[in-house]
Amino acid sequence: MPSNAGTTRLVIVESPAKAKTISGYLGPGYVVEASFGHVRDLPRNAADVPAKYKGEPWARLGVDVDNGFHALYVVSPDRKQQISKLVKLAKEVDEIFLATDEDREGEAIAWHLVETLKPKVPVKRMVFHEITKPAIQAAVANPREIDRDLVDAQEARRILDRLYGYEVSPVLWKKVMPKLSAGRVQSVATRIVVERERQRMAFRTAEYWDILATLAVAKPGEGPRTFNATLVALNGDRIATGKDFEPTTGRVRAGAGVVHLDEGGARGLAARLADRPFTVTRVEEKPYRRRPYAPFITSTLQQEAARKLRFSSQQTMRTAQRLYENGYITYMRTDSVNLSETAIAAARRQIVELYGERSVPPEPRRYTGKVKNAQEAHEAIRPAGDNFRTPGEVAKELSAEEFKLYELIWRRTIASQMTDAVGSSVSVRIRAVSSAQEEADFGATGKTITDPGFLRAYVESSDDENAEAEDAERRLPTLVKDQPLTADELAAQGHHTQPPSRYTEASLVKALEELGIGRPSTYASIMQTIQDRGYVVKRGQAMIPSFLAFAVIGLMERHYPRLIDYDFTASMENELDEIAGGDHAAVDFLTSFYFGSTNGTGDQAIAHAGGLKKLVTENLSEIDARSVNSIPLFTDDEGREVVVRVGRYGPYLQRALPGAVSGSAPASAPASGEGEGEEGGSQGDRAPIPEGLAPDELTPEKVHELFLGGGGERKLGDDPSTGEPIVLKSGRFGPYVASGERKSSLLRSQSPDSLTLEQALQLLRLPRLIGVAPDGAEVVANNGRYGPYVKRGDEFRSLDSEDKMFTVTLDEALALLAAPKTRQRRAAAPPLREMGNDPLTEKPLVIKDGRFGPYVTDGEFNASLRRGQTPEELTLEQASEMLAEKRAKGPAPKKKAAKKAAPAKKTTAAKKTTAAKKTTAAKKAPAKKAAPKKATSTPNE
Repeated sequence: MPSNAGTTRLVIVESPAKAKTISGYLGPGYVVEASFGHVRDLPRNAADVPAKYKGEPWARLGVDVDNGFHALYVVSPDRKQQISKLVKLAKEVDEIFLATDEDREGEAIAWHLVETLKPKVPVKRMVFHEITKPAIQAAVANPREIDRDLVDAQEARRILDRLYGYEVSPVLWKKVMPKLSAGRVQSVATRIVVERERQRMAFRTAEYWDILATLAVAKPGEGPRTFNATLVALNGDRIATGKDFEPTTGRVRAGAGVVHLDEGGARGLAARLADRPFTVTRVEEKPYRRRPYAPFITSTLQQEAARKLRFSSQQTMRTAQRLYENGYITYMRTDSVNLSETAIAAARRQIVELYGERSVPPEPRRYTGKVKNAQEAHEAIRPAGDNFRTPGEVAKELSAEEFKLYELIWRRTIASQMTDAVGSSVSVRIRAVSSAQEEADFGATGKTITDPGFLRAYVESSDDENAEAEDAERRLPTLVKDQPLTADELAAQGHHTQPPSRYTEASLVKALEELGIGRPSTYASIMQTIQDRGYVVKRGQAMIPSFLAFAVIGLMERHYPRLIDYDFTASMENELDEIAGGDHAAVDFLTSFYFGSTNGTGDQAIAHAGGLKKLVTENLSEIDARSVNSIPLFTDDEGREVVVRVGRYGPYLQRALPGAVSGSAPASAPASGEGEGEEGGSQGDRAPIPEGLAPDELTPEKVHELFLGGGGERKLGDDPSTGEPIVLKSGRFGPYVASGERKSSLLRSQSPDSLTLEQALQLLRLPRLIGVAPDGAEVVANNGRYGPYVKRGDEFRSLDSEDKMFTVTLDEALALLAAPKTRQRRAAAPPLREMGNDPLTEKPLVIKDGRFGPYVTDGEFNASLRRGQTPEELTLEQASEMLAEKRAKGPAPKKKAAKKAAPAKKTTAAKKTTAAKKTTAAKKAPAKKAAPKKATSTPNE
């Protein structure tokens, strides 16, 4: 679309990929440039605060809470170079179009660009929901003003999250562990996962039995000759199934009125039913009809991509972002199931082409969303354009990951406009009378699909991997009432009740959506944040909370229950939506939340409590850190309470001494969570919890095994030479043996479970004196950081096995020491992945494998991949941003070497030598980056 003659327009979007696509749709009078996302934000730490504000009491927050919650925004260090470029371009054009995304975040970015660039030319807001030529040209032709209500809602959300994070996180630092974070939504999401794990920990399994009968018709007509039926009732009483048992006791629910068959009862009944006649007592046939699913919104896309493709929420959104920016799908952050008339027409045309006219209903389908405050003016996620391209048409243009997600979106969109799946369902009851005159009723169901309709294009998956697919058929023979049957086989089958399933990212997003917590733009970041913070780890698809999460959620439940209340959090989302709609003032909402003023807005429970500020400071001294960091498990057979302690070096088990109260702190216990490590209290024995062990796996049997298997103290015997006991213990660095003042760690090849007294004696004799060399120097064998070795003076040589420490002779050791060192410099390993050039610096970026895990580098700066990120999933934009943050921080400041203190008069020669060595080492050691002052530390909101 050509611009007006002589007019030059600057179009600003978020990403370079988006800029490249859009620039191809605009004429020569347009300059399209990227902002690289948000250009301003609240200060991350004290260093970001401008000098003129550093003395302000609110500078730590970045929000002047006493003056209308005025926010202090600073240009992100990694955006300054790009901002300079945009400022220069803004001076060279006649108009500016802000073409950021159409949601609240995009609206806020547009506003921040205006505030930062301060342009002298007209500025217009340009919005679109797909990046196609017609959509872009229509957006240019129909600009609007920046929506200040949307900006206010985004700003209120940002300030709210900052206040929550900066006021609550320090409580966690003091009472649980440094560097933890709390967040308005992340803490609630963590609570959901913790509550599910608690249910699993409290669960007690139950066993129940029934009978599976393989029944046959005498004269088969239509359908199979045999079918399966399950025992459902005995003498008129229903047979117990899993839903009839109490999850916490494993007993049948009171008043259930069911027959609970055990193995003996089921096998006995099956034997008594053998060779008995079976008769059909009831046949019920009903029509089956299934409507298609609505088109994708953000949450359902993440759920289905997780189920079908095994994509994480982040992976789904990154891939969808690429598809959107390159013009393949519409905007992917939406809570609307609407399809435009153009899209409906495109879908119906394609259905006719691919599946025939019978697959298109007479009237177009229109869907109504269930999400509260959904923005129905927006569209669902669908293929872009007025004519959808089939997966086959785009296969060669997309990566494997992009193709899978595009096909998923295309199929769901097409299916949403197809006819219902129809068929019939049949329910049958069969009775047999046992040799003991017991009336046994069996049940069977069947389903036949006569017209699959939309199921030809798409079948939705379930979180239950054992669930039957929607398009699966169960065919039964044609049966009529009173028809005789014979039993080919009667098999007693046992079942066990199952604990509630752990959340997956898909089911957790679904739970948050149903609670009204979070919004489309936040789901993926919530999933990633709770993993990055160490609150949740993934095992396959399952999300398992850490014991750290138990401690954090336990503290908040006891002392700040309202802050993680589901209804309260959802109500805040609703109030933010009302601000976006212009129905509420952001300042009133923030004032009520933070200070507690009750003026008709904000949450009244928080308001009456004095607001967030008072809530987190008033009773801080009453929070008992030791109690918060103790998670009770059970009381063992000897009456000892077993708890998990969350310590500075990780969680560990503690078993109280008889008569001791495990949950209370001794007089010498530290007052804060920072001292809650192995030093905090000494009542009872301890055992480390192996990494990767889920909380619900700490059963009494497993705990007993951990205490015996090297966790708690275990006496192996007495040292024959000293008479002192030799004890197996577990410490911060793993299991070790001790006897008197002597200690020695176990070797890598040794297991605490199988360690013998003889092996312990060998360990305690290390370092082992092998003999004396001809020059009079001692030759010893020992185990070190890099494995077993022999040593003479300052000369070391490695041994090829741990056993050699105990068997190597003096001659063998001297021969090793006399041989030249064979250590060779290893060739540099090839990079794990080449990513292309950094959009900001044009330097090539690669991912390498380092000592502490994979990292991305441009040859000058390195940035470690964050928890949960993989080399395969990291995007170029993410890598660029990570390195930009490193560059912004600059090289670590060099620390001045401390002046050598004058030794005390009574210092011995040995102490002088040690002190001198330490001082020399300090001078040579590279300077470490100074830790930020506590008052200006930045919690993660």
